[in-house]
Amino acid sequence: MKIDRAAVQLLQKALTGSAEELLAIIHQAPADFLPTVYKNPNLAENHLLAILQRRDVGADTIKSICRLSLTESSHNLKVSIASHPATPAQQLTAILPHLYLFELLNLCYRPEITPDQKLAAERVIIQRLPLTPLGNKLTLARKATLAVLEALLKDGDPRLIDACLSNPRLKEGAVFQFLRSSRATAETISMVARHPRWQGRSNLREAILTNQRTPLIWFTLWLPGMKTADLRKLIASNRLTPPQKKVVEERLRS
Repeated sequence: MKIDRAAVQLLQKALTGSAEELLAIIHQAPADFLPTVYKNPNLAENHLLAILQRRDVGADTIKSICRLSLTESSHNLKVSIASHPATPAQQLTAILPHLYLFELLNLCYRPEITPDQKLAAERVIIQRLPLTPLGNKLTLARKATLAVLEALLKDGDPRLIDACLSNPRLKEGAVFQFLRSSRATAETISMVARHPRWQGRSNLREAILTNQRTPLIWFTLWLPGMKTADLRKLIASNRLTPPQKKVVEERLRS
């Protein structure tokens, strides 16, 4: 009976309590009591944010909060919902377009974020890139995740390429794919070739030396250090331009 009486009192406070009492209930009550607070006339944004700080609430609670008018008008609530690990995919998909670019990026690095949530946030960022100002793209290039970096490399802008190459999250495979793409130019290929992090990687050197847009200076600098077998393999490539092929042939004869 004591337990029942306590539960009744808790429910009564949840329905009619003051803003302060409501906040105390949200912090202390079991998760199954939380839906009751939605009917309290004193319910405000800070109460819902407090609920979303709890990690014991499930998808049903998140769905209920998403349906409230308070959520519709609150950017802070949308950010908090997006970062909650229990947020269902449908609700997350609806909310992500409302977040700012760097809120989406910060979401990718939150420790509680799930892989699916991170992937969804990355997709929204990538979708916005065509209309994103260069300054914001440069900031993204320095801080972004690998998936976003791969999309930025496809832009081909030398300023973006330079920033991407110094991002510690960039992987060799992404640089290799860029060097093989039509977006790579003589200028950006040279950026990779002289970058201290990437210039010594054999796969990338091969990609650079078999790109028709690679300036001849890199053949002049790198061929003397190559083995004869590698030079023969290089000259057998059908990717070389006649001037590039001539430089390799001259090195083989020397």
